[in-house]
Amino acid sequence: MRILLVEDEPELASALKTALRRYDMVVDHAASLLEAGDFAASENYDAILLDRQLPDGDGLTLVPKIRARGNATPVLVLTARSDTSDKVDGLDMGADDYLAKPFAFEELLARLRALLRRPANVQTQVIRAGDLSFDLGHREVMVRGEPLTLPRRELLVLEALLRRTGRMVQRSSLMEAVFGLDDEIQSNALDTHVSRLRRKLAEADGKVEINGVRGVGYLLREIS
Repeated sequence: MRILLVEDEPELASALKTALRRYDMVVDHAASLLEAGDFAASENYDAILLDRQLPDGDGLTLVPKIRARGNATPVLVLTARSDTSDKVDGLDMGADDYLAKPFAFEELLARLRALLRRPANVQTQVIRAGDLSFDLGHREVMVRGEPLTLPRRELLVLEALLRRTGRMVQRSSLMEAVFGLDDEIQSNALDTHVSRLRRKLAEADGKVEINGVRGVGYLLREIS
């Protein structure tokens, strides 16, 4: 599951990234409105955690911009403003929920899970390439309607590659997606998981393949 965190307070951003990654979430962090716009335009996210008070403007202005592009990603607004009028403004501009600071991480996680369970978000939860589909909500991979069973770390590799089909994913990004902040994991552990995943995809004939560039990263592409 991939989350865009838009927060300019370094300590809070670091704490949230660490906590979310414990739940196998891949977190991209933007500290400004400009960075957030770039991330939202180039990546697919399951949810956006959005601070309002950013150094270059009101974070809430991001919401109508992404909605205008047809982006229905759930947005949870994080803010020190707790007035009812502020909450109404946020919801009217297209945000899905509102959480006032300071907050307990457990409440943020519960609200995030509730957003991801909403029926309106079901269609955004499936990524496809070739004959393969990955239901992110149920963590299920199918090839032409038949289930392909993969262990957790191979699922994380596949998710990271599928989100950027046809584009190179850097080793560092894959390491973070698969192993989080575990510094004791050796780099070749990633290659082992990729090798196993590559073999299973070939055996299932999912019309996709994984290509790698030594020392750089991997990409997943569709094949005929």
